[in-house]
Amino acid sequence: MSELPSARGEIAGLAGYHSPQVEVEVRLNTNESPVPPPAGFLGALADAVPTLGLNRYPDRAATGLRSALAHRYSIDPAQVFCGNGSNEVLQSVLLAYGGAGRTAAVFEPTYALHSQIARATGTRVVAGRRGDDFLLSADVVRSLVESERPDVVFLCSPNNPTGTIDTPDLIPVVLELLGEYGGLLVVDEAYGQFAATSAVDLIAEDRALVVSRTFSKTWALAGLRLGYLMGPSWCLSELDKVVLPYHLDAIKQAAGVLALGYAPEMEERVAALVAERERVTAALQELPVEVWPSSANFVLFRPGDRAASEVWQGLLERSILVRDCSSWDGLAGCLRVTIGTEEEDDRFLVALREVLREGTPEDGI
Repeated sequence: MSELPSARGEIAGLAGYHSPQVEVEVRLNTNESPVPPPAGFLGALADAVPTLGLNRYPDRAATGLRSALAHRYSIDPAQVFCGNGSNEVLQSVLLAYGGAGRTAAVFEPTYALHSQIARATGTRVVAGRRGDDFLLSADVVRSLVESERPDVVFLCSPNNPTGTIDTPDLIPVVLELLGEYGGLLVVDEAYGQFAATSAVDLIAEDRALVVSRTFSKTWALAGLRLGYLMGPSWCLSELDKVVLPYHLDAIKQAAGVLALGYAPEMEERVAALVAERERVTAALQELPVEVWPSSANFVLFRPGDRAASEVWQGLLERSILVRDCSSWDGLAGCLRVTIGTEEEDDRFLVALREVLREGTPEDGI
């Protein structure tokens, strides 16, 4: 029998990034919007599809979508790059600025796909550590950057899965460090609309800063897979060289443009989710769990004296799915819950109380 081909060593050693997909009544594990897009948007998209000429290739440059996003953020269309979800956007960055002989820096615990995509593109990964409160200090970043001189530095703010945000003065410090040798700073703001601060206003042609965002969360379009990157035109023009031709289909482009027309509805939903996040956080603080403040649409918590896997299973038995993060670097014993509707969150809180009480002796017994 002939010998079979094998994948590159760094690929063979990787584990896929997966979130459990099981049938439950309350799904709070993947940070999606708990409600669908507005009915008006869905109707407008249905009306647009017959006009898109699907027998022809789409606009390779996604001109209309990039222009609409540029208008929203008051930047130039050349400073916008779009992809199939922010993960493809980040992959394009690493294909252009990472690769063999290059290094990417992350700060754990953080979004696992930063390291996953880096390794898949042959990029070496180095990691710094966040503090016990999951905040990132400038000293930690400075130490790693000065010692490793990474070609790409990832900051995730709000950070997934902890929900913490970086202080506004951190980005200028990192940019100054990277400017000494020509590194690129990538700020992942997949949850940026839920936070009070953003790096978008710092984008400029003379700064090696790019900011990624997505339509999946605040625009309620996770099923569409649409993300975008904003940054200097000289940087983004390199991404067009590595992305596949016609990678962004015509329906996706039209949907993105139409969604931007529903900004008031989306912003109202964001405000409602932020308020609900604070309600859920306050309720968790009344339970025997450790909970961290969040600036995203999820909350990280650690059951006090119960194994995370037991609590996760107990919730699943009640048809509620949350994310078990206990095996992730720096997150021993932790679970993450997405903010859902008020009804979904109430079901989660009731179920969590029941699970935490299981096996606990009654007073006086």
